[in-house]
Amino acid sequence: MQKLGLKSRNITEDQKEKLKALFPEVFTEDKIDFEKLRLTLGDEVDEGEELYGMIWPGKKDCFKVIQEPSIGTLKPCRDESVNWDTTENLFIEGDNLEVLKLLQKSYYGKIKMIYIDPPYNTGNEFIYPDKYSESLETYLAYTGQVDDEGRKFSTNTEADGRFHSKWLNMMYPRLFLARNLLRDDGVIFISIDDNEIKNLRALCDEVFGEDNFLANVIWQHSIQPKGYTDIFSVHHNHVLCYRKTNRFMLKSIHRTEKDNKHYSNPDNDPNGDWRSGDVRNALYRPNLIYDILTPSGNVISPPPNGWRWSQETLNQKIASGEVIFNEGQSRIIRKIYLKNQSGRAPETIWFANDVGFTREAASSLKSLFDGVLPFDTAKPVRLIHRICEISGLEPDDIVLDFFAGSAPLAEALLTKDDFQHCKYILIQLPEHINTDKPHGKIAEQLNLLTVADIGKERIRRVIKKIEKERAEQLDFGEPKQDLGFKVFKLDKSNFKIWDGNIANKPIQEQLELAIDHIDPNSREEDILYEILLKSGFELTTPVEKLTVAGKKVYSAAEGALLICLEKNLTKELIRAIAEKEPHRVVCLDSGFKGNDQLKTNAVQIMKSFKVESFRTV
Repeated sequence: MQKLGLKSRNITEDQKEKLKALFPEVFTEDKIDFEKLRLTLGDEVDEGEELYGMIWPGKKDCFKVIQEPSIGTLKPCRDESVNWDTTENLFIEGDNLEVLKLLQKSYYGKIKMIYIDPPYNTGNEFIYPDKYSESLETYLAYTGQVDDEGRKFSTNTEADGRFHSKWLNMMYPRLFLARNLLRDDGVIFISIDDNEIKNLRALCDEVFGEDNFLANVIWQHSIQPKGYTDIFSVHHNHVLCYRKTNRFMLKSIHRTEKDNKHYSNPDNDPNGDWRSGDVRNALYRPNLIYDILTPSGNVISPPPNGWRWSQETLNQKIASGEVIFNEGQSRIIRKIYLKNQSGRAPETIWFANDVGFTREAASSLKSLFDGVLPFDTAKPVRLIHRICEISGLEPDDIVLDFFAGSAPLAEALLTKDDFQHCKYILIQLPEHINTDKPHGKIAEQLNLLTVADIGKERIRRVIKKIEKERAEQLDFGEPKQDLGFKVFKLDKSNFKIWDGNIANKPIQEQLELAIDHIDPNSREEDILYEILLKSGFELTTPVEKLTVAGKKVYSAAEGALLICLEKNLTKELIRAIAEKEPHRVVCLDSGFKGNDQLKTNAVQIMKSFKVESFRTV
C-alpha cells in the first residue's frame, strides 16, 4: 500500500522523465550519463568555455528553489468566499512561489493565459524574500502564523548592492513554475517598466525560449505630461508577451469605425466597400518579374522585387475584378474588401485612448469603492480586456494572475461578455497596506488591512454591481455567469511531515510525529482539500458527502476519487467503498489502528474491484 505524497510535484523528476522519453539510452540505473548524452547530441554540443547566457549572483540558488518541493497546503476559507458551492474561480492568499509549487500537480498544463503585474523594482516596491530555503517558514512568520525570528519581506533598495539580482532571483523561479502551468497553446503577458525590461526580456528568453517571444508592447499609461524640466516625462510601460509553444495562435482585435474609415465603394462594386492594397512582392522573386499588357495595349513594368502573384493568379484576379486598372491603365489596383476583414492585427503600440491609462484605472476603482481609493497602482480594466482578446480566450479557459494586486483581472473577465465564462485563479500575498500613504489610510478605514483584502473586496463589489444590473434585466435563458470565488490560504500542512534535515529538528521530536501525524487543530475540510490538491485534483472539483456503510465518505469528481477520513476503519467499510468502483481511494493511515492484517485485506479488496489507486495518508 502506497502513501499519498504530501509534497508538491517534483520538478526535477519531471524533467528527468521528459529527457528519458527522448533519450532513454543515456540513462544508466536511472542516472543520466552525461558523456552518452553528449555523444548522442553530437555536433549540437558546444564545448567552448564561454557560452552566451544571462548570469547573475544567486542564479544557481534559483534552481535549488525550483527543485525544493513545498510541504505546505492551501486551506479553504468559506467565510471569505462568494458562492462557494458553485463557483470555479479561485482567490489564493499566500507567497506565490509556494502556491505555484502546490498547484503543479492539479493545474500542470491547464492554464490558457497568464497575466502578471510584478513589482517593478523601483527601489520602493515590495519584494519577496530571497531566503528561499525558508520560504514557507518566512511566509508564516510574515503573516504572524509562527513566531517571527526577524525574517521579513522588505523593499529592495540599491544600497544593498544586489538591486537587480534580488529582483531576478525573485522572478526566475516563479516564471519557471508558471510556464509549467501553461497549456501548449498558452501565452503569458507581463507588465513592466524601464527599470527591468532589459533583464526581464533576457529572463523570459531563457525560461520560454527566444523563439517564443511574440512582442514587447509599448503601452501609453499616461496622457498628461509631468511638470519636470530636467528629465523626460515618461508616458509608457511595457507588456512583454511570450507563448509556450508555436501552438498558440494570436487573435485579431475587433475592428472599429476608425479602422474602416479608409474603405469606400467608388465604382459600385457588388462586393461592397474596399481599399487599395499593395501589389508588390516584399522579397526579390525573379519568377514574379513580368510585364502586364493592359486591354488598351499599354505595358506596365514590374516593380523591382516582382509582383505579388504569379501571372496566372494575377489574370484570375483581373477576371474576378479583385485587381483593376486605373483610369489611364498605367498601373494596377488591388482591392481589399471590408467584408473579408474579420479583425485587425494587434500592434506593438497601445494608446491610452484604446486600452486605458493609470488615471482611468484609479477613477474606476474609486467609483467601485464609493468615491474613495484604497489602492493606487491598479491597471486599467480595458488594458486587460485587450490582453484577453488577443489571447483568444474561450469559455472554460483558465486564466492566472499570481501578482493579483487589487484583482483587475477578475473584473476584466466578469465585465466583458466575451470572457464571462472563463475561470480565474488569482494569487496574492497578504501584503500589509502602508497606512502612511493616503490610499493606505482609506483601506484601513474600510478594514482592508492587506492587498489581498482589497482584491477580494473589489471582486465582491463587482459581483454585487453585476447582480444588481441583472436584476433589472429580462432573463432570456442564457448560461448563468459564475459570480463567485473560493478563497484558499497558504498554510503549513495538516499532516506532520518528516523533515529529512534532522539538523533542524531533534530526532526525538521527529519520531513523535509518527504517533499522531495529523495536526490536532486541522478541520476535516482542511484535510479533505489537502488530499484533493495533493492527489492532483483541481481545487474547484465538485465534492459530495456520501454515507457508506453508515460512515461519512467524500466523493470527488463524480466518484472518481473517494476519500474516507474515518479513524476506525473496518473490513465492511472498506468493501462498501470498493463496491462504489472508484478510480482512486484515499484513507487515513491511522484509521487502521496499526492492524497490518486489515491493511493487507484492504489492498486485496481494492484490487478485486479494480480500484486503480489505493493510498493512505
